[in-house]
Amino acid sequence: MPAIAGAESYAHDGSTEVGVLVSHGFTGSPFSMRPWADRLVAEGFSVRLPLLPGHGTTWQEMNRTGWTDWYGTVDTALRELLERCETVFVFGLSMGGTLCLRLAEEHGSAIAGVVLVNPSVMTLRKEIKVVSVLSKVVPSIAPISDDIAKPGVTEHAYARTPLRAMASLVKLWATVRRDLSKVTQPVLVLHSAGDHVVEPENSRIVLSEVGSADVTEVVLENSYHVATLDHDAPLIFDHSVEFVRRVLAERAGDRV
Repeated sequence: MPAIAGAESYAHDGSTEVGVLVSHGFTGSPFSMRPWADRLVAEGFSVRLPLLPGHGTTWQEMNRTGWTDWYGTVDTALRELLERCETVFVFGLSMGGTLCLRLAEEHGSAIAGVVLVNPSVMTLRKEIKVVSVLSKVVPSIAPISDDIAKPGVTEHAYARTPLRAMASLVKLWATVRRDLSKVTQPVLVLHSAGDHVVEPENSRIVLSEVGSADVTEVVLENSYHVATLDHDAPLIFDHSVEFVRRVLAERAGDRV
């Protein structure tokens, strides 16, 4: 069981027409995504919001996991939705967006669309070049959590950043960036004008390197990194639902 209240996985079986996989980010938990998931449930969609391995407990436990563990969990949740629903979308925040991009690369047309909020595929921080070596002697560093403009709001992420897990995240970035051209589904990227965790170059890379002909960019003017809990959260939710409805309508038109 998660040690952090509100960090539990969440699943809802709604419509068999639409399913949405929702993925949280690095050192976070479903806590940061639950309001978004609740909006999707209110729209009648089936939803899977898994707790990624090593998250929601302690940073020490997270150091015993890696990107293939995290990916395996979202892949399993996606397959559940694909068995249940006619049309399935993947939504992710930060590293959750990275995992969703990998799902899109691997599953192709089985995924109808991708919605990303401040996705990460790289960093400009110079120290990342030595993280693999450093992680062997230093288990953790200062946190990169709670980058939220809205006063009094927390995502309940870890108080430390686990370096072995971070070194694995770097490997995930390289894997995803190599295959970005394989992402051919409609893509919606929402990114914050002020993000102190993920540099704006990340969204620029995704927007320019995915293989999709249907790419939409929305700039979030009033939020920091954890935008799903910030001032622009309603905007994210509205745009994502509109995106789903549009893609559904366009797919239905193709079938006529």
